[in-house]
Amino acid sequence: MKKILFLLFSLFMVKANAQISLSTDTFNRLARDYVKLGLSIGQYDSDFVDAYYGPDSLKPVLAKANVFPKDSLIKAVKQLQKKLASYLQKGSDEVLMGRAFWMKAQLTAFDQRIRIFSDEYSSFDKETKALFGVVVPRYKKEDYQRWLNELNRILPGSGTANYKFEALVDKFSIPGLKVDTLFKTAIQLSRNQTLKHLKLPADESFDLEYVKGKPWSGYNWYKGNFHSLIQLNTDVKILIERAIDVASHESYPGHHVYNTLLEQHLYKEKGWVEISLYPLFSPQSLIAEGTANYGIELVFPGDEKLRFAKEVLLPLAGMDTTGITTYFKALELKSKLNFVRNDVARGLLDGTMKTEVAQNWLIRYGLYNNESAKKSIDFIRKYRSYVINYNYGLQLVRNYVERTMGNDKSIEHRWQVFATLLSNQFTSTDLLP
Repeated sequence: MKKILFLLFSLFMVKANAQISLSTDTFNRLARDYVKLGLSIGQYDSDFVDAYYGPDSLKPVLAKANVFPKDSLIKAVKQLQKKLASYLQKGSDEVLMGRAFWMKAQLTAFDQRIRIFSDEYSSFDKETKALFGVVVPRYKKEDYQRWLNELNRILPGSGTANYKFEALVDKFSIPGLKVDTLFKTAIQLSRNQTLKHLKLPADESFDLEYVKGKPWSGYNWYKGNFHSLIQLNTDVKILIERAIDVASHESYPGHHVYNTLLEQHLYKEKGWVEISLYPLFSPQSLIAEGTANYGIELVFPGDEKLRFAKEVLLPLAGMDTTGITTYFKALELKSKLNFVRNDVARGLLDGTMKTEVAQNWLIRYGLYNNESAKKSIDFIRKYRSYVINYNYGLQLVRNYVERTMGNDKSIEHRWQVFATLLSNQFTSTDLLP
């Protein structure tokens, strides 16, 4: 009798394990279909795929059609979401449920981007919800004016806040011949600080290039195998804080580290093929941009950014340090004004704000100059609502880290929470209270 019970139990366990294996295998096939679908969209929409480091076998084998197959792509998105639904039911494997939830949100963004590429537009708020999983707060002129008045009170000189801020800015524009030295110095310090807290693959690396004619200030092109190409745009004058912010944002512990850790822990170690595709217009970008901006605060906590600029970068560039403390205080207050880009993007994309008005808003309330305001509008025209990921993404990541830390506010615990964000499949919903 005992022998029969043992055999029955063994058969049950074999069957149960086979079902688990089949379920995982089936999900992995769906994950491969997800990648194939994303790469197919990327055949037409050149901005869709930000990075791909998966197997060549998933790349499209057929040449793209002469006409963008909008309807068939949307149908494929819906079918894949329907197949994922079974993994979201109560009682499903928690790991597969998490992967399914992540992919479902990404696919919602696929659908929205397909429509945008076909000139089918939603309102700004519906677009950000579909693409990035959030709706950003609205601010009024009165809000920006109040923050502008706060800033104006600390700026030296007389005149409008814009005039006084521009005069202060001009003092800290890096000479062209010093740009490379300062960027590399900032990247090296960011890397050293990051490696004190995060373990990265021994062979991680990057190349650095300077480019012109781009709507962005910097870009990380992740190539896979823990390697990035970092491009920095030298079209506009480069201010001292940009040598710090952009360098860290694109490299350590920003985009290069984020992509490296995802590839290492989820793709190479766990075999989650879906992570090998990074669609630019997706909730993943809210995490990527938010963590890249928050990472600057980790590398340069408190007054460390000011100290680094004053004691290292400015002397290295042969620049006067007079006024640098006021300048960084002004930048801190100005960070509230960064949300003006969201409201300008909403106005431009919803058709409620003309280009001239948008440019004036950026100059008046965002303290942009004419050149940078035009660049910002160019960015919005090309990348649309993507702008929300920088400021609102930062706010959500910062709030998430603070909530998760609880009573332990140590630097090391802060880095641990941050490392978890960089190494796992998070969605926008995970960041919300």
